[in-house]
Amino acid sequence: MPEGPELHLASLYVNKMCNGVVFTGAVRKSEVSKSPEVPFTCEAYRITAASRGKEVKLTLTPVKSDHPKQGVQTEQADQPMDIVFRFGMSGYFRFTTDDELPKHSHLRFYSKETPCRVLSFVDTRRFGSWQPNGTWQPDRGPCIMFEYKSFRENVVSHLSDRAFDRPICEALLNQKFFNGIGNYLRAEILFRLNIPPFVPARTVLEGLESEDLCDSGDCVKNENTKKSPDRAKTRVVKEEEAADLLRLCHTVPLEVVNQGGKGYDPEKADYSDFKAWLQCYYVDGMTSIRDHNGRTMWFKGDPGPMAPKDSKSPKAKKRVKKEDDHDYTQKKKVAKSRSELTAKKIAVKQETATKTPKKEKDARPQEARRKKAKTRSVNTAQREESENARRRKSSPAETTAGSQRRSSRVTRQNSK
Repeated sequence: MPEGPELHLASLYVNKMCNGVVFTGAVRKSEVSKSPEVPFTCEAYRITAASRGKEVKLTLTPVKSDHPKQGVQTEQADQPMDIVFRFGMSGYFRFTTDDELPKHSHLRFYSKETPCRVLSFVDTRRFGSWQPNGTWQPDRGPCIMFEYKSFRENVVSHLSDRAFDRPICEALLNQKFFNGIGNYLRAEILFRLNIPPFVPARTVLEGLESEDLCDSGDCVKNENTKKSPDRAKTRVVKEEEAADLLRLCHTVPLEVVNQGGKGYDPEKADYSDFKAWLQCYYVDGMTSIRDHNGRTMWFKGDPGPMAPKDSKSPKAKKRVKKEDDHDYTQKKKVAKSRSELTAKKIAVKQETATKTPKKEKDARPQEARRKKAKTRSVNTAQREESENARRRKSSPAETTAGSQRRSSRVTRQNSK
């Protein structure tokens, strides 16, 4: 899922690709998307982008025309429009030619040039959304990366909120306070601080102040000016300053931005730097269990006292191009070719099993009749043979009995 760094990189991508490009016409939505239509049509406009946490805002700004009456007659937009995007599980932007439109392109902006190019919002799983004439969601807190001071104040001043009764790993996904933190960021942050994921969030955050003394290099000055007779005490102070979870919620995402995030370039998705940067998330030797919301939490060591009972580690999945959130074409081609081959094999088997020539169909009943007739003739011949044998056996006895009866009659007549 794209997190704060990826959405910021998406805004940088849009600004880079659309710099100097003039767009025209209506904004087109795909038929399958359930997000709203964008009621914006303009003869010429430009696109700029900005990010805040897990949101990206595109601003469509009409280019002033030399014929102002023409805009009124043709009902062209004369005011800028903001469209706020939320990327869901797989959203991203891509800038291509009209002939190379991605398959899952759900909102399109067409350039005023030949050949025409298109800025597309691509979302394979369709969990993403957009809001025309939208604003930043009021329920989301300040951005962890670019509103750091407000972010700290918002968390520290609301530690009595029920959200901090939960385990720290689950509180970190609450966008009301940690706008931009996602699954891989929470794992990396807690791992660096050696904090068990299932300890109470309030316990971890209670000792932190609303102002970061180490911000803008002040931490180095404070370390040098602190005088302690015991070196061990000085070491403890430094470790406490380093173990500031709110600071890492700010600095760790910026590390991802500086090294390219998940390789945010739809034309060449390279994740080697990102994989090398990961220390905990999906790394061999780490443990994973599902939290109370069903999200997979990666960690090392003891999970903590608030870990779900009977929680099982999800089955390991092969990471073959799993992180490739931007280029699905080759993957789809391979899957399609495999499915076509299996479909052909199944069809051939069915044809051989069901389809037989007419001659064979006609010949089968005739053969059955012949076999039945043959068995009947054999049975009758056997019956006749058995009857003849019985007759042969019984014939000598019958002849002797007849002769004895005749001789007895003769003797009676002579006696008379």
